Amino acid sequence: MSELLLELFSEEIPARMQARAADDLKRLVVEGLKARGLDVGDALSFATPRRLTLAIQKVPAKSPAISEERKGPRVGAPEKALDGFLKSAGLASIDEAEIVKDDKKGDYYVVRIDKPGRAAADIIAETIPDVMAKFPWPKSMRWGSAPFQWVRPLHSILCILGGKVVPFEVAGLASGDATVGHRFHGRDTIKARSFEDYGTKLMSAKVLLPASERAAAIAEQAAEIAAKAKLAWIADDGLVAENAGLTEWPTVYMGTFDEAFLDVPAECLTTSMKQHQKCFSLRDPKTGRLANKFLLVSNLIATDGGKEIVAGNEKVIAARLSDAKFFWDQDLKRPLDEMAAALDGITFHEKLGTQKERVERIAELAHQIAGAVDADPDAARRAAQLCKADLVSGMVGEFPELQGLMGRYYAEKAGARPEIARAIELHYKPKGPTDTVPKEEDGDSVAIAVALADKLDTLVGFWAIGEKPTGSGDPYQLRRAALGVIRICIENDLRISLLKKIGIGERLLPNGLGTNTSVSTDLLAFFADRLKVYLRDQGKRHDLIDAVFALPGQDDLALIVKRVEALTAFLGSDDGVNLLAGVKRAANILAIEEKKDKKRYDGDVSGPLLVEPAERDLAAAIAKVKFDTQAAINVENFEGAMRALAELRDSVDDFFDVVIVNADKPELRENRLKLLNEIRATTLAVADFSKIAG
Repeated sequence: MSELLLELFSEEIPARMQARAADDLKRLVVEGLKARGLDVGDALSFATPRRLTLAIQKVPAKSPAISEERKGPRVGAPEKALDGFLKSAGLASIDEAEIVKDDKKGDYYVVRIDKPGRAAADIIAETIPDVMAKFPWPKSMRWGSAPFQWVRPLHSILCILGGKVVPFEVAGLASGDATVGHRFHGRDTIKARSFEDYGTKLMSAKVLLPASERAAAIAEQAAEIAAKAKLAWIADDGLVAENAGLTEWPTVYMGTFDEAFLDVPAECLTTSMKQHQKCFSLRDPKTGRLANKFLLVSNLIATDGGKEIVAGNEKVIAARLSDAKFFWDQDLKRPLDEMAAALDGITFHEKLGTQKERVERIAELAHQIAGAVDADPDAARRAAQLCKADLVSGMVGEFPELQGLMGRYYAEKAGARPEIARAIELHYKPKGPTDTVPKEEDGDSVAIAVALADKLDTLVGFWAIGEKPTGSGDPYQLRRAALGVIRICIENDLRISLLKKIGIGERLLPNGLGTNTSVSTDLLAFFADRLKVYLRDQGKRHDLIDAVFALPGQDDLALIVKRVEALTAFLGSDDGVNLLAGVKRAANILAIEEKKDKKRYDGDVSGPLLVEPAERDLAAAIAKVKFDTQAAINVENFEGAMRALAELRDSVDDFFDVVIVNADKPELRENRLKLLNEIRATTLAVADFSKIAG
């Protein structure tokens, strides 16, 4: 067994593409080798700004020999069938095939094909050019006159198997055993004999091969430099990873900017430094405020201690922060109401009107929702009227990720009420599955009203114009909007009728779009699907969600979850399992008999016809349980409702043990079927047990 080492050395690979490219290289090469009969061991792949590296262990010397038997047409088959068989089997004449005797189906031809094993080097030399020719770069380029494409111009290919070069050629480059190290600190040629030798020599040539080691080096240096300056480094995993993708030997330096820039909101400064210069921010641990310092990551070990590098970055940072300060100062000269009015010139969607028209819908919907979330309706309306105003600000135009936050700052500067300013910032939340939601307990009731209104208007609007998510895409992020509504309602335990709020949203739509009666039903079904995904991620069963949603009028998300949780606990008990079996048995009998008789047995049960003690006991138990269950549900005590249902278990079991439902007397049979219907109807107060698996 040998070791395969491959390095594809090029100009700088964009940082965002490196990790995916390393994974693709490993997957495609290993799959290609195995498809050609070469079964290999573990593989490791790496990416730096200028190279993709792959190391594969336990590569056999050759692929195994293969012997296969291929069945052909029957003896005496038409000439075309014989010719096709000869061509596929690689035979010159049918005489080279064997005849197998078969008295039942007739004699037929068989050919035995023996394929000798191939040398591993030959398979590798065939596989790698094939992988490189179809490599799935998001973007690639050609250079020179060759048709070959790569992410950036390719300079060299290192490919050795067991210490020996595997010869092949790609884009005019012959494979070899040589590479180079760092662009500035390791220009000498490196010849590798193995992966271990390769890694050691790269380290000496100032190249840290694993991205994780480069990221760790950045984090360690950043924390150390910040500590020496008695500051705290504002860690950013994404920015660390990006800098690790820009450097092969990362070196961190500290720079300074003018304290006057600290008058601008900290998020504007940190975003500007991050976006434009990939620099980290620092804060004073005593005050928690942003410090007028930054950390940069260089690919150079400077002989002057980094003075020139820092000076150059300070100059660029000063220009970028000057731009941010300009945007801030200019934006403060425009009242938020003036910005909000400018939304009339921005189209939200050609069928749904301008952003200003949309804001008017959100404001009315927020006003209607406010009472359900214990928010001031007027404050909710005012916050909604201003929630999109910062979209026309200079700062958000430069940094779209600051939308909402900048609106809050502008509102605070204008003297808006704190809950209104905070709602402007929080109404976009949650922005993703890991983001927080505005909480009633934190005083964010106004933000909750506006956030729900914003998301419901989006969903209702796009549903009304037929722009729904598909299996291949969700360009308007409607799944995220629905999940946001679900999380806000559940995490705040809100009592909200979705159908009513959707109905309000429909009536507010322009040009009669809200007259489509299928929107509410279809959108509620979409919420049910999203709720299943949300609860499934928490370990809940989707069939229990179906069982609850099957009940009429189930559009209160928080109550649905409470029902599902109570039902989950109930079905985890012996009483629940046994009652489920009994209810399903009753439902199955009813379904069969109702289909046969072409009628429903949903009338009242006749007391005098209850001749067996077991059926009288069941009827009495149903009457009591029906009352107790409904009483518990009326006060949202779903655990109590389940306990009440559990009291049916023994009576149902006894009934099926001793009572014959399909009695000879028609009147007894009908009465007992009505009794079974009472079982079904009683449990329907809690859930549709027919939807539950098991």
